[in-house]
Amino acid sequence: MVKQGKALPLSGIRILEFAGIGPAPFAAMLLADMGASILRIDRPGGADPWTDKVVRRNRLSVTADLKAPEDLARVKALASRADALIEGFRPGVMERLGLGPEALLAVNPALVFGRMTGWGQDGPLALTAGHDINYIAITGALAAIGPAERPVPPLNLVGDLGGGALYLAMGLLAALLRARQTGEGQVVDCAISDCTISLMAMFSDLAEQGRWDSSRREGNILDGAAPFYRNYPCRDGRFVAVGALERPFYAALCQGLGLPVLPETERMDAARWPEQIAAFSAIFMTRTRDQWAAHFAGTDACLAPVLTLGEAPDHPHNRARGAFVSANGAIQPAAAPRFSAAPQSDMALPPELPSLDAALAFWS
Repeated sequence: MVKQGKALPLSGIRILEFAGIGPAPFAAMLLADMGASILRIDRPGGADPWTDKVVRRNRLSVTADLKAPEDLARVKALASRADALIEGFRPGVMERLGLGPEALLAVNPALVFGRMTGWGQDGPLALTAGHDINYIAITGALAAIGPAERPVPPLNLVGDLGGGALYLAMGLLAALLRARQTGEGQVVDCAISDCTISLMAMFSDLAEQGRWDSSRREGNILDGAAPFYRNYPCRDGRFVAVGALERPFYAALCQGLGLPVLPETERMDAARWPEQIAAFSAIFMTRTRDQWAAHFAGTDACLAPVLTLGEAPDHPHNRARGAFVSANGAIQPAAAPRFSAAPQSDMALPPELPSLDAALAFWS
């Protein structure tokens, strides 16, 4: 059991966050969950309603008019006291405000300057508008996801959150370690398009080996074409997810369905996958999703019910792990990952600081 009073891993790290949408605030949430002291600079007019009760948790905020000289001077003073900074503006905006890397590193040489954009700080698309679906379109990721008929946007998980926020958080932590060793800060240029390409590394490897056909969807072992790795509708219109890739798991699945366990050459023959899918589909339609989940409970058939976001908090495993918490008037994900030497974050939504002077006093 974790002893109370232990510090979270990033306790003592100060990060200045410039309010934005999408991946930048999510990266700040992750770092705040790990104990970083994050001060969010909100523009006049209030916070982003998209990130109200969950993504804004665990960090203080203060309103500043970055076009007002007196506010700008105080924000620069805050940056001089920070270990890192997060901003998600288009390239050149921070420079025009007088808050670019050159200006801030001059007063704080150890500052880690985190920049979150869709296309990066340079390149032909750098100044072009876009959203997650656009950024992942040029990476190979979007073309690989969905049914054969058309690609399907995977929410904002692959671009904004996976290729954006997670890579920004990782890059900031790496640069902070370097700054602690050398006293030298640097810019972390996190482009969603770059980082989504990095996320596709395993599939690039498989394609180079001739084990992945990138010219089509639902034509490969992990994209829904294989009968033992896909979702199946059940009698109630809901779905089960089957991931019986390895032979022992496949055998457990077939045994639970009352089907013969095919020899490996037949099981892996893509030409025979449609007939196998038809056989699996017919059986799955005989029971409801939850009946199948109960039927396979405790087995290694790699079958799980496909739950909605509203259903997920009530799954027994999620309840046992405390994977969801009630905080700020909302059911929301608990902090992750977990650290053995520290308590979990309390998910608080601290009140907004009344002034930039109060913010400076907070970081005195």
